[in-house]
Amino acid sequence: MFYARLNPLRPHAAKLFAQCLAIWIALLTFVTAVHAQSPYLPSYLAEVPAATLVEGADGYGPMRSDLPVAPVLRGGETVGWAFITSDFVGTTGYSGKPIHVMVAVGLDARLTGVRLVKHSEPIVLIGIPEAKVAGLVADFVGLDLVAEAAAGGSAHELDIISGATVTIMVIDDSIVRSGIRVARALGLGGLTPLLAPTGPQFELNPDAQAADDWFTLTGDGTLRRMSLDVGQVNTAFAAMDDPRAAARPLTEPDDTTYIDMYATLVSVPAIGRQLLGEAEFANLTDWLEPGEHAILVAGRGLYSFKGSGYVRGGVFDRIILVQGDNSVRFRDRGHRRVGEIMAKGVPFLSEMDVFKIPADAGFDPAEPWRLQLLVQRDVAALERAFTTFDMGYQLPAAYLRRVATAAPSPAPLIEEAGAESAAQTALWTRIWRDKTVEIAGLGVMLAALTLAFFFQSFLVRSERATSWFRMGFLTVTLVFLGWYANAQLSVVNLMALFGALTTDFSWQAFLLDPLTFILWFAVAAALIFWGRGAYCGWLCPFGALQELTNRIARKLGVPQWTLPWGLHERLWPVKYMIFLGLFGVSLASIEQAEHLAEIEPFKTAIVLKFMRAWPFVAYALALLAAGLFVERFYCRYLCPLGAALAIPARLRMFDWLKRYRECGNPCQTCAHECMVQAIHPTGEINPNECLNCMHCQVLYQSETKCPVVIKQAKRRKSAADSAAALDRMIENHPNMRKGI
Repeated sequence: MFYARLNPLRPHAAKLFAQCLAIWIALLTFVTAVHAQSPYLPSYLAEVPAATLVEGADGYGPMRSDLPVAPVLRGGETVGWAFITSDFVGTTGYSGKPIHVMVAVGLDARLTGVRLVKHSEPIVLIGIPEAKVAGLVADFVGLDLVAEAAAGGSAHELDIISGATVTIMVIDDSIVRSGIRVARALGLGGLTPLLAPTGPQFELNPDAQAADDWFTLTGDGTLRRMSLDVGQVNTAFAAMDDPRAAARPLTEPDDTTYIDMYATLVSVPAIGRQLLGEAEFANLTDWLEPGEHAILVAGRGLYSFKGSGYVRGGVFDRIILVQGDNSVRFRDRGHRRVGEIMAKGVPFLSEMDVFKIPADAGFDPAEPWRLQLLVQRDVAALERAFTTFDMGYQLPAAYLRRVATAAPSPAPLIEEAGAESAAQTALWTRIWRDKTVEIAGLGVMLAALTLAFFFQSFLVRSERATSWFRMGFLTVTLVFLGWYANAQLSVVNLMALFGALTTDFSWQAFLLDPLTFILWFAVAAALIFWGRGAYCGWLCPFGALQELTNRIARKLGVPQWTLPWGLHERLWPVKYMIFLGLFGVSLASIEQAEHLAEIEPFKTAIVLKFMRAWPFVAYALALLAAGLFVERFYCRYLCPLGAALAIPARLRMFDWLKRYRECGNPCQTCAHECMVQAIHPTGEINPNECLNCMHCQVLYQSETKCPVVIKQAKRRKSAADSAAALDRMIENHPNMRKGI
């Protein structure tokens, strides 16, 4: 039977508690929400001088009401137009957030100025100076959008920084696509807005049939092929401006197959059934949601179209699908391997994969598209050169049928609010489906922890069972929740919330991170019952890493240091001062506060798994090293997130931790064995510091360590001995029974 004691809250205190709780839950519910700033342009016009985008410019004119662009003025005349890429395209990078680039385009549709104004890319922090990325972005000045529109965005060569491939490709995609859209909308350089098709439109023909052999499928255009040999690739790199690329040619014979790649639209029923078979095509159909499509890509040769970068970042950075002004990059959650292709005469293929095209990508299966292959070559120890090859695809007419056409109308540049909301809803619901395993795993963890807390009086009867449960749970927290799912909460979440309270929120954007959503909701609920300990003691991956490494250190005989109570009591307020300092800075500059929040080693140790610049790694390792001697050193004295969660800890409604009257006077057993010294020498448990590890509850029932339990056991034994002695006397003297 579990035990709980309701704190004696007076009516006015209960009312205050309810109000504080409502505010806290409301805040936490929006913790990771992003601004619904649409458009973004007004917030950056004051930050970026016009002269930095157009030479000689002296200011901006008012932003247009129908389009998020502002004229760039020189002497009162419009000499260009400024815009933010993320107002026109929704391409996101590793962080899942837009990369904001401010661009100015001249009246001739050439870019006159490009400036990176904000990003949230963690990959850029891994040994890559910010100035290097900003310099590459500035190289887009002079880009001819007329040529890009004619070539589908591939009329220029892209320089890529090794180690930030996807980030740079996202920036390139955002600049080119948004620039073309703006130029078309404003009629710059002779470009005109796209019109809806005026000729016949087509849709997939459900009655179409596909050939059953590979040779015919390749010949009739169902399968498209791109074959490159070593000689062609060496020639392409030799033609580049970088002489280092030509200086390191491949040494294989020129006719050696570099890559032999095939592609087709496998979501077309006739094609999918022939290549995958009925059973696998049925699985593919179940995998795809309405409006989604899929391509099959297969290949062989020296070069892999997948590479291995997606294992680290989840993005396949060597291939991209391009259709008109739209491009699609593929992620690991939209990828499946193919075990066997069922068509007759299939050649040996070392790679066979299916990639999903999201419903909101604007993809039309009846229109032409191309698959762009990025080929790379090492030119220095840490540098690479890149070139691209395109494979065009047009679904053969046999798989299409004509449908009625609508009257031509200008293609919208920006979706209507309802359509945008629907697209965002489709996006976050798809992400939740893709995260089914992680969500289910977190759900199991939360359920197990809740049961353990509610029925802790049963669990703590066995010290061994409690220890094994705790170590097992912390291991899952570190490996699954931290290193695998990257579900590490941060004080940055709270600072971003407070910085955004004066702006609008987007529920859909908040729901894009399901694990963070669930965790913050769970933390808010846990504060009512147990205070900060539910998260800090059990669900924080970095906290788990500290405790597990400390346990290993103990096994290896590393001495443990217990700080004097007076010193300890003066050190634990440090984390509150750090939190208040960060919060104060965030009111002036959220970006500066985010930089200062690097006092949290979470990004280094958990999110990036120590794959970061050496100062960050050294700092994280130093904290872990301190924790080998002083258990949970960082949690005790430095963690601003723990301080933020501890503030409402005293408002919890229940006190689940049992105490004896003798605790603290005279008994000090729990105080001495508390791993974070959360028990005052007088016996009180400080809820701000307690991590709910349950060790004091194990001691509460211990018959070998708790003096109260030992004393009670002795009394019971003494009473039992007295009763037994009396029984023996009665047996030896029957007359005594008569007297009794």
